[in-house]
Amino acid sequence: MATTVSFSVDSPNGPRTVSVAYERTGSGEPLLLLHGIGHHRQAWDPVLSVLAVEREVIAVDLPGFGASPELPDGLPYDLSTVVGVLGALCEELGLDRPHVAGNSLGGLLALELGRKKLVRSVTALSPAGFWTESERRYAFGTLRAMRQAALSMPVPLIERLSHSAAGRTALTSTIYARPGRRSSDAVVAETLALREATGFHRTLATGRSAAFTSDVPGLPVTVAWGSRDRILLRRQGIRAKHTIPDARLVRLPGCGHVPMNDDPALVARVILDTSR
Repeated sequence: MATTVSFSVDSPNGPRTVSVAYERTGSGEPLLLLHGIGHHRQAWDPVLSVLAVEREVIAVDLPGFGASPELPDGLPYDLSTVVGVLGALCEELGLDRPHVAGNSLGGLLALELGRKKLVRSVTALSPAGFWTESERRYAFGTLRAMRQAALSMPVPLIERLSHSAAGRTALTSTIYARPGRRSSDAVVAETLALREATGFHRTLATGRSAAFTSDVPGLPVTVAWGSRDRILLRRQGIRAKHTIPDARLVRLPGCGHVPMNDDPALVARVILDTSR
């Protein structure tokens, strides 16, 4: 079950109250988990129980996604602001420089948290921000199409499709290489999360200028890319390695853009190895 916490964040027009939903489980050093655009914290469910054996895991719904309300007026969805919100969340929850793992948008946020030395290690799974302009346009076009498809389908149709492997493939094959492995309930929940994401358009709008161009010195960093990623093509991992020379670049064979579902054991091992 999610817990929601509210805290104050500075803005150019004075303090604003932000609320964030999260799930906290396990024991050990803290590990923050950040999902991608249009997703929710349940994206991490396939690896949560394994990670929780060795880590205190905090899976977050980013503002405007999942159970977290959108950012209040006066707070943009740019990288600096959202990273500031996550830093304030960690302070509110008493997390002193947690480890962090993020996927897609969450991977970009994780790297920026690392660059600002707010975390002690970073695992970035298919992180955003290493694209060419044409690759970015392709990714954003794909995401918009996914959102429009989710909005156009009546809920009974989504539920009906979720009951067969072919239907789950139709709904989620853009992000999963092995969509048949996803449960019916999870597919319905994440399709509804995509259509109800209040932060979707504002995040995409600010993402047009998002790029990660800095090194992340002094921290263990792993960048991992699914060999079957259909949204952020795996050659972007080579650019990430050039940008962050000391990072460990890991290939995730047979995995799509959201690899936690495609190979939970491998993804959990990569995260735990990085956060030793």
